[in-house]
Amino acid sequence: MPSSIFHVDPNDRLTALQETLFESEALLQQLLARFPQILSGEADDGPSPTWLLVTREMPVPDDATSGGRWSLDHLFLDHRAIPTLVEVKRSTDLRIRREVVGQMLDYAANAVTYIPVERLQEALRRRCTDERIDMSDALQPVLMASGLSETDWWHAVKTNLQAGRIRLVFVADIVPPPLRRIVEFLNEQMDPAEVLAIEVRQYVGATGRTLVPSLVGRTAVAERRKSVGTTASGEPWTEARFFATLEEVGAPEAERQAARALLHWAEDRRLRVWWGSGSTFGSFVPVLDRGSESYQLFAVRTNRLVELQFQWLAPRPALTNGELLEALRTRFNAITGVHVPLDRMQGRPTVPLSALANASSRDAFLAAWDEFLSALPPASSTSD
Repeated sequence: MPSSIFHVDPNDRLTALQETLFESEALLQQLLARFPQILSGEADDGPSPTWLLVTREMPVPDDATSGGRWSLDHLFLDHRAIPTLVEVKRSTDLRIRREVVGQMLDYAANAVTYIPVERLQEALRRRCTDERIDMSDALQPVLMASGLSETDWWHAVKTNLQAGRIRLVFVADIVPPPLRRIVEFLNEQMDPAEVLAIEVRQYVGATGRTLVPSLVGRTAVAERRKSVGTTASGEPWTEARFFATLEEVGAPEAERQAARALLHWAEDRRLRVWWGSGSTFGSFVPVLDRGSESYQLFAVRTNRLVELQFQWLAPRPALTNGELLEALRTRFNAITGVHVPLDRMQGRPTVPLSALANASSRDAFLAAWDEFLSALPPASSTSD
């Protein structure tokens, strides 16, 4: 029997939202592509994954020379670089039981064998071209959340594919009990792959609709089996953990002081400090939020490097002529031990943390950023 949920607005008025099945499978697929956060019903008590849609209708070959025998509804990657294969079905589709499970296992077995990471990169590049978005902008959220460079993150994707560390997700408006039991069984037995289902219930009212995703498949047995020999990942780093790790990796006191000085500089200027959630390296990034634009300045990482975020700065409207970034590069290159090549102005060049261990070098580095920030136009000039 359809159920209802009730919304109370700021004026204390009650609106009933009636549970309503999706009109078509295509509509549910479109919602998932536009709002991949729906998949975060997949998250447990830890932080929700950050998602990147690689493409819809991803061709899946069944041999090394095939262009694609099947078509997967969605292929996502998350910030942990885990390939996530998604198949969408409505509860009214009788194939939602045995047939869709066999179909998904076909996709999984052949994807890890015949889809190299280069094909994922090309599929993402085509989607970005078709949707007229910059591929760097599409990658930015997952790279920020991972704490990895683009090269390292794609390498992690490749490693996960080769190891079969993938996630299979069935999405439906209602997950029937037979599919629920199959998903729970498979997830308990498969390792390192994970098998889950997301039930997305839709409630519709006069003023809009509410989507309520819930997770199926992550049983206590599956969690216990998959946790053996693994460590937690994806948790945002904290200041205490970051500096303890710097010391553990052998960073001398002068480098740790330099990192603290960079953090305090950001805090003193009321910049937003974003802490990464990478499982390999910790990082923090000072971010200037101004109007509709956000300026990521640099990332300080536990691998004892400071990564300049030119890749994310260069596309900002106020910086497209390159003059402010070139002035910043010139000032950096006047600092002993710092060299930013011209051909890295669209990338993320690194500075050894040791180069900023000297107080005068560090002061010059931060003074360059102060001058850069003061030269930015006001918010009204950079917002849409």
